[in-house]
Amino acid sequence: MLLVSSAELNAWIAALLWPMARILALLAASPLFGNARIPMRVKVALGLLMAVVVAPGVPAMPALDPAGWAGLSVLGREIVIGAGMGFAMRLVFAAVEMAGEISSLTMGLGFASFFDPMSQGRSSAVSQFLVWVVTLAMLAVNAHLVLLEALAESFFTLPVAAISLRNNGFWDLALWGATIFSAGLQLSLPIVAALLITNVALGILTRAAPQLNLFGIGFPITLGVGFLTLTMTLPHMNAPVQALLNQGIEKARQLPRAWDSRQPAPPPQMKLNSDRPVSAL
Repeated sequence: MLLVSSAELNAWIAALLWPMARILALLAASPLFGNARIPMRVKVALGLLMAVVVAPGVPAMPALDPAGWAGLSVLGREIVIGAGMGFAMRLVFAAVEMAGEISSLTMGLGFASFFDPMSQGRSSAVSQFLVWVVTLAMLAVNAHLVLLEALAESFFTLPVAAISLRNNGFWDLALWGATIFSAGLQLSLPIVAALLITNVALGILTRAAPQLNLFGIGFPITLGVGFLTLTMTLPHMNAPVQALLNQGIEKARQLPRAWDSRQPAPPPQMKLNSDRPVSAL
């Protein structure tokens, strides 16, 4: 007769529950796996499958009761780690969304807004187009697989243990949020510069010929120049988008080291260089 003690049962539950909490938190916060169009059952099934694969190879779990206060604190800690890693990657798409918003406002398409299921809010047409382009680029260079690889590495960088998280990780993640403004402005700069020249030319033309209707000819011209500039800049966005994806994955990889209170605190960095490109797989 097979006898299982309560301690062994708790160890088996914890060995699957705590890694699955970190995995599910990353899947919920990451831009690709956390899409609202993906059914919840698919996300939970994927997280459970990954936990079954990853759990046997992770370091030893703490001998704690998963239903006790200490076990619940470890569960909350794992959720914070996974959500932080996914949120670091989500900021990359937020920068692309900001680039699309700036481009739309400059082109005069600020009124053309739709519901974005990824951000659960209002988004402009150009912003949604750029987000889908970056999503396809992420799939093309296997960045989603590298993100899952970084998640598996985090169980060795920051094992499941009953320790408190250091504040350096939260501060590093807050500093990484500056990429929304810097990268968003850099991606939209060609369209903004082209439309600025167009508006200056229209202003000079209206000054030279006051009888022209600026509102009648200005809107289609700015739209045409905006779409033409967007078409010309899309082939050249490969390098900056891939570099941005590299930085997002590297930030997600370094966050567990910044949270680990057993290691010396690393200096916060605003820009990171990835030691493994997303096109490596």
